[in-house]
Amino acid sequence: MVVIARLVTPEHFGLVGMVTALTGLLGLMRDGGLPQATVQRATLTNDLVSTLFWLNLAIGAVLTLLTAIVAPFVGYFYDEPRLVWVTVALGTGFLFYAASAQHRALLQRGMRFGSLVAIDIVSLIVSIGVGVWMALAGLGYWALVGMALAQPGVGMIGAWIAMGWLPGPPKKGTGARSMLHYGGLITVNGFIVYVAYNADKVLLGRFWGAEVLGVYGRAYQLISIPTENLHSAMSFVMFPALARVQGDPQRLRNYFLKGYGLFLSVVMPITIACGVFASDIVRVLLGPQWSAAVPVFQLLAPTILAFALLNPMAYLMMATGRVVRSLKIACLILPVVLIGYAIGLPSGPTGVALGFSVAMLILLVPAIPWAKQGTLITMTDLMRTSLPPLVSTLVGAAAAVAVGLVLDDFNAFTRLVLVSAVLFATHALVLLFVFRQKENYLEMLRAARGSR
Repeated sequence: MVVIARLVTPEHFGLVGMVTALTGLLGLMRDGGLPQATVQRATLTNDLVSTLFWLNLAIGAVLTLLTAIVAPFVGYFYDEPRLVWVTVALGTGFLFYAASAQHRALLQRGMRFGSLVAIDIVSLIVSIGVGVWMALAGLGYWALVGMALAQPGVGMIGAWIAMGWLPGPPKKGTGARSMLHYGGLITVNGFIVYVAYNADKVLLGRFWGAEVLGVYGRAYQLISIPTENLHSAMSFVMFPALARVQGDPQRLRNYFLKGYGLFLSVVMPITIACGVFASDIVRVLLGPQWSAAVPVFQLLAPTILAFALLNPMAYLMMATGRVVRSLKIACLILPVVLIGYAIGLPSGPTGVALGFSVAMLILLVPAIPWAKQGTLITMTDLMRTSLPPLVSTLVGAAAAVAVGLVLDDFNAFTRLVLVSAVLFATHALVLLFVFRQKENYLEMLRAARGSR
């Protein structure tokens, strides 16, 4: 992002953002929820997984064809003919994802997180290289398209090599029907949530244009880096771990609360840093030409915390088979968030960002108690787990702000490095020693080593 933001204009980012709002929506159906069903199911057979592989591939082929069919309508909707071939090109990525869905699910089920991380890192590095090379060649928005396709393509190759599994022919009577039901509910849930979390971009693109969407989109992507990457890591570990102990309520409670506390201890200082040091973060990572993104970035910061508090509840519900409840919560999220966008839209990107953040914070009140019903987890458990990282973060933030006032004459990069170091170091010291969380984290580390 640091490099590409300096080589590609906001307008070109906005053009690709218009298409990814659609392909991202279709992408929710790219695996039909079948990989999650593979991870959650107690027992598997080779015939069953092979059948699911071919189902995934069929879904990917249909989505690729569907994207090509609707491409002209995308260009017409935005009154932008360049979007037609961009849409067609991005649609081919569905085939890459489909061909690797079951391989990745088997790696996750086997808790082979090292292999998954290696695959993701290599595919990310290759995609960045492709994107930078194309941007330097003056290909503009096609550099973003190339980067978007290179990552799943390389990831597919890596998953096949790491798993070393070749699917057999599809067969009837393997038990795939029940997994299709489970996966279908997850897909519908994801569809509703995606509409809720991406309608803002569609509305801004339609009523405010590509350049405004480009500014909002860069701020949104930058704020989403900690959210998406931390939640991806969280789901990799937490979902299969909770699925393994779903039949033991006490162990389920203990596993969840330990993971929840660790997750919040990382996310809370990031949230505060993004809110307080937004100007320096945007200037260092995107450059001074993106200064218009600063207030949007700052107003979106509370969503990091909202997702951190809410998303682990989704893993809990999916791991224990409560996908219908998760779907009902998604149906609650959609109208509340859409109302937030509608109220903020007349004020442009800052109004939409504020509306999004306020809506997400409001949703925490009903969603969290509802999600934990039927488990041994209580609201007191959640508050006790959240309090230490919250207090240590606030102490760290106070120290960082004090240091930032002294460093006001420093350049943005130096100042950001120093205040971030103060914030995270103070947070860690208070959390580990004042709240005596050190032993808890060491215990989790020993457990992780013992499970290898």
